[in-house]
Amino acid sequence: MTYNLNGFFSRIRHSIIRGPVYPQTEQECKRIITDSLILHFRPRTVPEPALKFSLTWGLGGMALVLVMLLALTGILLKFVYVPLPGKAYESILVLQNEVWFGQLIRNIHHWCANLLVIVVFLHMLRVFFTGAFHSPRRFNWIIGLFLLFFVLISNFTGYLLPWDQLAFWAITICTGMVEYIPGVGTWLQKMLRSGPEIGPAALLMFYTFHTAILPVCLLICMAFHFWRVRKAGGVIIPASLDDQSDTKPGYVPTIPNLVLRELTVALVLVAFILVFSILFDAPLESPANPGMSPNPAKAPWYFMGIQELLMHFHPVFAVLIIPVLVTGTLILLPYLTYQSNRRTGGVWFFSRKGRRMGIVAAITALVITPPAIITDEYFMNFTASIPGLPTLISNGFFPAAIILAGITGFHRLIKRKYNASTNETIQTLFILLLVSFIILTVTGIWFRGPGMALTWPWNPELSSS
Repeated sequence: MTYNLNGFFSRIRHSIIRGPVYPQTEQECKRIITDSLILHFRPRTVPEPALKFSLTWGLGGMALVLVMLLALTGILLKFVYVPLPGKAYESILVLQNEVWFGQLIRNIHHWCANLLVIVVFLHMLRVFFTGAFHSPRRFNWIIGLFLLFFVLISNFTGYLLPWDQLAFWAITICTGMVEYIPGVGTWLQKMLRSGPEIGPAALLMFYTFHTAILPVCLLICMAFHFWRVRKAGGVIIPASLDDQSDTKPGYVPTIPNLVLRELTVALVLVAFILVFSILFDAPLESPANPGMSPNPAKAPWYFMGIQELLMHFHPVFAVLIIPVLVTGTLILLPYLTYQSNRRTGGVWFFSRKGRRMGIVAAITALVITPPAIITDEYFMNFTASIPGLPTLISNGFFPAAIILAGITGFHRLIKRKYNASTNETIQTLFILLLVSFIILTVTGIWFRGPGMALTWPWNPELSSS
């Protein structure tokens, strides 16, 4: 059967293409169709200052590319993987040893998933530190938090699927944490495990959530997030630290100015992932053995900060109170009252003063947090010092009150010293807590040895007990 391409594209010109000038050739028509598809997701023009790479670092586009790679490799993995405890581990071995490029596909999927957590987290920090969470982008900040949540849960559910010792006991530790939630902890733990222990039902549930429910939630939130970004006028236009005039920036065509930059970032990221996946294999330990726990048994790295909190606080504080307070604060952050005489949108750290305050906060956290961990590990024991008190008070309220008093004192000192605005003050406290939590995470990953005792990462056999 022969098709008249000229007639076909002629009908497209008259039914789809709108404008005073119509395409005259087949190539021109194809180009216009492609451009129209791109411009359906992007505005026709963008502010020229918004193209500066250091404004966004391409993190949003990187997250989209990683999700696409995860979807592609995930579909390929489904052809081999069997979600049954007796066959899951064997199917991974078959994939790695008998399927062409099977090891590479699994490596890409594994490293993309881990990198996605980092990229989405950095994207959230970029939005915060450039003031892109204020109106009209306040609700999009909430959507971004949901995206971070879905990414974490997607990684968490996928962590169990290899059914090796590392995965089995990491998920056992994480689901064991929720038992400390008052009232509903035991019920919630049984629901997550689909029973009293992790077994076939839990593996099937994790597989279903990981491959069906969470991808749909993630894609819906991503589409909504991108739509809200465009509705708000795209990437926030940076204001100068010195020039606070309302001069409107010049606009340039999206094609090729923006599209070419996004394509370059995507290709570099794909090349990096490919090379990294060739050089480093995804971890796979011995088959899961419910009767033999590794020492130490650790949660996945992105939850190690919470596991480290359990080493210093009562479980109710570590698993419930502190995470709920942090999450609630992040949700309410865009809706706080901010008063400023300067236009700070798009400016990293809001001002030069804000940058200095941020450095002070980071250094303070670096100086105070490690000694605090060591002091609590070896020298401070409120439960033994004040016998008879419930551990919720001695190991919960007391250390929490000390930390809250320290944060309050730091807040008053920094605000009085720098005469800071609300934006600058909140940012400083955010950096203080962020760096402290990162130190807790690093401590849990590399400085906890057998028995979860503090140790040196290069010699885990010799713990400082």
